Amino acid sequence: MVGRIIETPDCVAEGAAWLAAREARFAEALEATGPLPLRRRAGGFSDLLGAIVSQQVSVASANAIWARLQTAGLTEADPVAAAGFDTLRACGLSRQKIRYAQALAAAGIDFAGLRQLPDEEVVAVLVSVPGIGRWTAEIYAMFSLGRADVFAPADLALQESARLLFGLDTRPSERTLRTMAVDWSPWRAVAARLLWAYYRVAKDREGIR
Repeated sequence: MVGRIIETPDCVAEGAAWLAAREARFAEALEATGPLPLRRRAGGFSDLLGAIVSQQVSVASANAIWARLQTAGLTEADPVAAAGFDTLRACGLSRQKIRYAQALAAAGIDFAGLRQLPDEEVVAVLVSVPGIGRWTAEIYAMFSLGRADVFAPADLALQESARLLFGLDTRPSERTLRTMAVDWSPWRAVAARLLWAYYRVAKDREGIR
């Protein structure tokens, strides 16, 4: 069953108000961050490729690589599939990410069909493609499909933000943060937006592209 879909800033504001009422530290974070961004994307190959580009690099590096891919016309499946190694490498992709990008181009994902699948089935379809792990699938579900109750606890910025906001001695592991986030359902994707926004305030840099 497909749950709540975040479509507008009002949806994000509704989720943020629910979280602030449930958890005092979220209320404090929201005061520091102000209104949260919608962060909705159109969906499709380009969004998923962008998530692959963002894996394990800084936001600034990911933005630079993405800009080069855009300039080269390499953000859709057919051009990526046809591009040679040297062309993709010149845009800043590592050997591994070139393999992932071309595997994605060859995967034939039914992007429209993903919108009809429950969250866990979306993740299962996406992680079957080489180079797409759970983090990438969850980011796609949150931003490109608008799923309101998806979280990405493997994200280092979310972990660090949670450490700061909740006064933890150490950065929580993926498993620990996933367990913490159970209490933030059915608005876990808004909790993620709030933690990313708090990370930006606390660290003076972006935690997500």
